[in-house]
Amino acid sequence: MDRRAFIGSLALGALARPRAAPAQPAPKVYRIGYLSPLGMTSRMGGPQPQAPPVNALLRGLRELGYVYGQHFVTEPRGAEGKPERFPRLAAELVRAQVDVIVAGGPVLTALKQATSTIPIVMAGAPDPVGDGFAQSLGRPGGNFTGLSSQSAETTGKRLELLKELVPGSAPVAVFWDRRLNLRSWQAADAAGRERGWNLLSLEIRDSSDIEGAFKAATGARAGALLVFASGLFEQAEHARQIAALAAKSRLPAMYTYRGFIDAGGLMWHGADLMEINRRAAVFVDKILKGAKPANLPIEQPKKFELVINLKAAKSIGLTIPPSVLLVADEVIQ
Repeated sequence: MDRRAFIGSLALGALARPRAAPAQPAPKVYRIGYLSPLGMTSRMGGPQPQAPPVNALLRGLRELGYVYGQHFVTEPRGAEGKPERFPRLAAELVRAQVDVIVAGGPVLTALKQATSTIPIVMAGAPDPVGDGFAQSLGRPGGNFTGLSSQSAETTGKRLELLKELVPGSAPVAVFWDRRLNLRSWQAADAAGRERGWNLLSLEIRDSSDIEGAFKAATGARAGALLVFASGLFEQAEHARQIAALAAKSRLPAMYTYRGFIDAGGLMWHGADLMEINRRAAVFVDKILKGAKPANLPIEQPKKFELVINLKAAKSIGLTIPPSVLLVADEVIQ
């Protein structure tokens, strides 16, 4: 083969060889922050978190086709019911530059102060407009969207149910934590004044206040008890303690946290927090696909549940009126 033919064959060979494909960029793995006022960070992480609300969010994302580790990971933070931690944990998530943050309840204020740019999906805001997180439910206008829990608005209904169980002029004792339940207490106080019901305010900040609060309630001859959720009450041992002391004090009790029913409590009324967290995934999905929180209407709960524990009622000699049983979504025998 002469020199020119040899060089030509090399050129043809080079043309025949396939060119290496350009490197494809790795698909983005989104980082979803989750800030809980009550939970423990150690129970919130990974693809199978122990914390039920985070698990519900992940279930919603799976239903939409997201795979943990392939499409997203979570950056959870739990304040364990300690409001002094809210600002620090909110700042941590902002510094982590997560793509979106899911949060509910009293931590939302800390997030509002920490960022005006990272999208926030509310997984249960007591009053999104009244608390200044949105201009309106239909058009939030800022970096907050998601779901309302309407917990403040339903406080009056909880009191009405209690008064059906225990009619009369005896006061209703209210256990609450100023750091977490101020708006709910204000709603209860307003409902009581409007209807002429006497409420006994009993603030609880830590476990050492629980027994004293029951002594104050029985000393004032309270006829019933309303207990607002707090990080302290989420802990199973304290929920059991309160349910047991309510039974010992023969106080019909309404709770705003479903876990009290599992601990032996009498009655729970509210929006389903697990469904709210599952639905939050829909908002996360829309935001990750480019939607602006300002344009995503805030959802309100479609249903509020009432659960009654007849075993707890029997233990204090209480007969639940048929009118209340008829509206219950679940009756535990």
